[in-house]
Amino acid sequence: MSAPARAPAETQSVAPPTQPEPVSSIAAQYSGIAAEVYAPRRVDIALRALDLLIAGTALIVLSPLLALLALATLLTSGRPVLYRGERVGRAGRVFTMYKLRTLAPGAEARLGNYYGEELSRRTEQEVTIVGRAARLTHIDEVPQLFNVIRGDMSIVGPRPVRPAFFNRLCEEIPQYWQRLVVRPGVTGFAQTRITREDSWEDKLIHDLEYIADRSIRLYLRVLGATVARIITLTFRGRAR
Repeated sequence: MSAPARAPAETQSVAPPTQPEPVSSIAAQYSGIAAEVYAPRRVDIALRALDLLIAGTALIVLSPLLALLALATLLTSGRPVLYRGERVGRAGRVFTMYKLRTLAPGAEARLGNYYGEELSRRTEQEVTIVGRAARLTHIDEVPQLFNVIRGDMSIVGPRPVRPAFFNRLCEEIPQYWQRLVVRPGVTGFAQTRITREDSWEDKLIHDLEYIADRSIRLYLRVLGATVARIITLTFRGRAR
């Protein structure tokens, strides 16, 4: 899974292009890569079964709490209750990702040009009252389980990227497109090891390590590390 060599980016943040690539062209560009690159392994069948089992069970258990938070969001900051954002999925297919809205309405447009420490700082200014509690416990991520059921995402995999950033990242980091080999994840190997402020290159190293070595054992290990991290941060009173 190699690509023509290009010079890697010097900076950690990547600004979207002035005229973003049409989302339809992303799938067209990367779906044409050799079929064997996207061919599933035997373990992927087992991992998909785990996705459905875990996502279905979690949705049943957490749906009452999610409903209460959705109502609280509606009453305190209005509509929309859910955040809907386009993300690049497996083989370049663009899908709509769902989350419980934790930021003020219109925050996506205001934050779209930022990443890293600047994004973290500006995001804090946009968080709603209900959103702060939801982000602390990561309950706002639960609607992504519907994406898992639909087949857009996996429980574990590289975190999905907005289309506006994707092609620019592929230009600056030659191997970046290789994340498309698997479904993006609700959580990922990189998220258990590094932070939002780390470089795209550092995150890619961990993502490709997971893709190459993916197994039931590694899947469960990442899931366990994610749960442990959420519990630790919640008790410390720290949001992600």
